[in-house]
Amino acid sequence: MELNEIIDRISHIRTKKGLSARELSLSIGKNPSYINRLEYRKDFEPTIGVINDIIEACDSSFEEFFHEDMDAYQADKQLLDLIKKIPEDKKEALIKFLS
Repeated sequence: MELNEIIDRISHIRTKKGLSARELSLSIGKNPSYINRLEYRKDFEPTIGVINDIIEACDSSFEEFFHEDMDAYQADKQLLDLIKKIPEDKKEALIKFLS
């Protein structure tokens, strides 16, 4: 995943959580303008530790943050959880049906 996509995702989860850039910056122990500067791509990259802090502050998870489509994550996760409960023979029948 490229840096621009990571920054876009940070902005997405921040907005979804209803946090201002300043609020998120302060909640992760950074300068009040940190997230604003990051989102406007002011020549620095967040460390994996900072990304983790941001994800936690936004009540998200690495799995959701790096999911192919963040907006579809919850539905995809629910569907996968249901599929995991299906017996193997039924899974094979479902695969044949959907193919």
